[in-house]
This record gives sequence, structure tokens and C-alpha cells, in this order.
Amino acid sequence: MAVATAVSSHDIREARKEHSKLRERDLADKLGISEGQLVAAHVGEGVTRITAELDPLFAAFERLGEVMALTRNPSCVIEKVGVYENYTSGQHASMVVNENIDLRMFPRIWVSAFAVEKQTDKGVRRSIQVFDAAGDAVHKVHLRDASNLDQWDEIVAQLRLKEQSDTLEVETREPTEGAKGTADQREKLCEEWDKLTDTHQFMSLTRKLKINRLGAYRIAGAPYTRALAPKSVEALLHKASEKSVPLMIFVGNRGCIEIHSGPVERIVEMGPWINVLDKGHDLHLRMDHIAEVYAVTKNTRRGPAISVEAFDAEGALIIQFFGVLREETAAEAWNALITDIEQDFTEVAAQ
Repeated sequence: MAVATAVSSHDIREARKEHSKLRERDLADKLGISEGQLVAAHVGEGVTRITAELDPLFAAFERLGEVMALTRNPSCVIEKVGVYENYTSGQHASMVVNENIDLRMFPRIWVSAFAVEKQTDKGVRRSIQVFDAAGDAVHKVHLRDASNLDQWDEIVAQLRLKEQSDTLEVETREPTEGAKGTADQREKLCEEWDKLTDTHQFMSLTRKLKINRLGAYRIAGAPYTRALAPKSVEALLHKASEKSVPLMIFVGNRGCIEIHSGPVERIVEMGPWINVLDKGHDLHLRMDHIAEVYAVTKNTRRGPAISVEAFDAEGALIIQFFGVLREETAAEAWNALITDIEQDFTEVAAQ
């Protein structure tokens, strides 16, 4: 159901001027609107409505050269610097896979998009921002000093929509699905789990049993899943940094998943946030949002694959960690790290 904002575009623009230091997401929350509606209110004032279709967007992203790719959910933000090379289009899912930018996109969720020019103390900042039907951010591309700035005006003109309204109708945000499944399904779940030969088969398993990821993790128990304390995520990042263990980190929302593969080095805690602040990779995670964490083992043709996955209090997946298993030594280091984490943080019982 479409819902129009009760706050006028004029009032949104005035609020932006009054609270110029607030981040867009925080200001949108303050005004009781979506971030997409906040951005749309500035159409004609540094903001241009553009197509949200993936094929032309990703062709444009590649032309921009080196940029920063940002994907977030309410509890975590991942930022990677690179070039949008090796895009593969798909009706239901698309992807970009290269050393620095690694994305999985779901086109149905990409509903509205804007080219944004924002004046700051450091000059004009340019970005392309995509939102879902509720006006929540799906993915953002931020230009950098090394980007192909000479391509910007032509790209915006090519992607520009005829309709340039400064209002955005949004749909009611879909509620988070809590844990789904019952204890009497455990035997069948474990039987199907033992048949896995690839981690990607897991979601098909849950659909077959009409449960979901968190429900399966709660039901299965050891040796498939082991409940950990929320602080285990913080410890994992610190230990991975200290021991130089490379990680695969997955952060996503309904429309996009962004992946980091490699080391994490500089770990900085700021209030409720724990941050990875590395060259070409930033991660910002709200530790106080983590309610449940599981170490999860799934069978693959190459042997067991172990992940650590964190959920919020409503049951939404926040972040996933896997080992980078291309080399045997990296796999051994990851498994040893998880053994340490489980020894220290298994005092939380499965729910």
C-alpha cells in the first residue's frame, strides 16, 4: 500500500538546512519519513531522478571508474572501494564479482534511484543512491577524487527520467519475519542438513521445510549450530586482526548483499559501534543491536564450512562471517579461530 509523506518537500528542505550536520538517515527518522523521501524532496536542488533499472545503472557505474560501494541494513554498513567490473545481469538476481567489488543484487527490490550532488565543506560530493519500495536505501555509489568526474554529467543526463517530482510515495515497510519453525521438525531438518553439498543449498532446504534461517539455527542445535554470546562477534574481529586471518564478510538488505574477502586490520570501537577502518574497506557494526549469534557448520564437497552469523532482536540477519578458504592454510587458520571463539563464548544456550 502506497503511503505519501505528511511532511511537505518544502519543510523537508528547510529541516535539512536546519540540521545540516545530521546524517540523512538520522534526519529522516527524526522527521518520520524514509530516507528516499528525504532525498526526493531535493529534486531540482542537486538531486535528479534516474532509472533504477540495473543494466543501465551498472554500465554507468563502471564508467565512473574508482568509486566507493556502500550497502547497509539498520545495524551494519559496509563500504568497499573499487571499480564495477564484471557485471552479470539476471532477471531475478544480478551480480558484480571482482577483487574489490563483490555484490549480489535482486532487481525487484530496486524501485527508485537518484543522482545526488551535495555541497560540503570539502566541495561537491556526488553519489547515486537506490531505494526500495519503502524508501529504504538498497545501495549507494559514492564518487571519489580518483573517479572519472568528467563522465558524471553525461551519465546523469542518460539515466535521467522524464518525471522529476520532488515527492516520493512509498509502501509500508515489510515487517521482519521472526524465527520460523518448530522443535518437532528437527529430525527432518537434520536429515536434510546432512545431505548438503554446497552452502547455497541451505535456503532451498529451509523453503522445502517451510522454516527460515533463524528458525533452522534454533531448532538444529549441535553439531550443526552452536549458540554464542553477542560479544563473540567483537572477539572474532579482534582475533582475526591479531592473527591475520582473512575473512569473508557478508552485509546486506532485501535488495543487495555486499561482500568483503580479505584481511581486517584496524579495529576501532566507538560507542556502540565496532568498526573496521582499512584501506579500501570500512565496516560499521552496532554491537548493541546483536541479540543472537550462531556458529554454523554446513557440509560442502570440499569439507565442512563454518560461518558465524548475527541476528537482531526481531530476527533479522545483520552480518555473516566465513573463512577465505582458497588456501588450505587459510582454512586451518579460520577453523582454529572459530574453535577459540566457541571455547570462550558458548555460555549462551540455544533458544
